[in-house]
Amino acid sequence: MHEAKIKGAPQVMVWGAGAPRREFLHSDDMADACVCLMNLPEDQFNAIAQSEIQAPLLNVGCGADLTIAELAETIRDVVGFKGKLIFDRSKPDGTPPKLLDVRQMSDLGWKATISLKEGFMSVCEGFGRGDAPLKSHG
Repeated sequence: MHEAKIKGAPQVMVWGAGAPRREFLHSDDMADACVCLMNLPEDQFNAIAQSEIQAPLLNVGCGADLTIAELAETIRDVVGFKGKLIFDRSKPDGTPPKLLDVRQMSDLGWKATISLKEGFMSVCEGFGRGDAPLKSHG
């Protein structure tokens, strides 16, 4: 969408109907969750790590999801693209919802704090949120 904004494109094509739901977590929240776990008292951490129910896996997420259409609209708003979003229903939607069960982390007193929009805004500010295109990484 950034490129479409720079080029003055009238629309951006999004694959599928936009209905599948996804969960997103900012990398700073993931790092914070890791620090939370590392700072647990040793007996509490060992109880989690040695549990036969789910050990040693913990889901780290924000506990909320949104549709691909909502994601595209959020990106459009943050980037400042004024064009139309076109959903190409001839393309696959992808897998059904993917929402993590984050109850264990919640029970430990941790929760994500950076919203999707805030995360995108920080990324945009990171490259100046200006008119220069993003660099290609491969």
